[in-house]
Amino acid sequence: MSNIKLATLGGGCFWCIEAALNLVEGVISATSGYSGGQTPDPTYQQICQGDSGHAEVIQVEFDQDIISFEQLLLFFFQLHDPTQLNRQGNDVGTQYRSVIYYHDEEQKQLAESQIKELTNLKIWDNPIVTEVSPVSVFYPAEAYHQNYANENKEQAYCAIVVTPKLEKFKYQFKDYLKT
Repeated sequence: MSNIKLATLGGGCFWCIEAALNLVEGVISATSGYSGGQTPDPTYQQICQGDSGHAEVIQVEFDQDIISFEQLLLFFFQLHDPTQLNRQGNDVGTQYRSVIYYHDEEQKQLAESQIKELTNLKIWDNPIVTEVSPVSVFYPAEAYHQNYANENKEQAYCAIVVTPKLEKFKYQFKDYLKT
């Protein structure tokens, strides 16, 4: 019997994290979307304005019997810089914040524990600013955002930013990838 769970994670632009997590064994789907704000059923244009309150996020449906929430968090922390407040590289605004929206108390405790552990390891020079908050409504992004990195490899942002991150991810976590 499958143990299907959800995780909702935001780490800057959703294209890279979505593409990477969809490669992972045990991930049923990783869907780009928006969460955490006050604007109902937001559009990408509203998100880009930065006043919707939403973050670009990935909602991950995964089989916990195959891949744990803790391992997904480790991938998440490798795919973005959790020390940058409201930005990732050149992407600036609250919509690009680092955030873990937990679905239950166990996820909250695991997220807080992993942040504490990573802080103690002093992997980054600056403190981790990842927000840990209860999940709110998840709004899937427009269809053209789904699987964007794979379908638009020649697009400048994907070629310069996403593809190198994905290649590093595939090398670093090859034992966790779907065959």
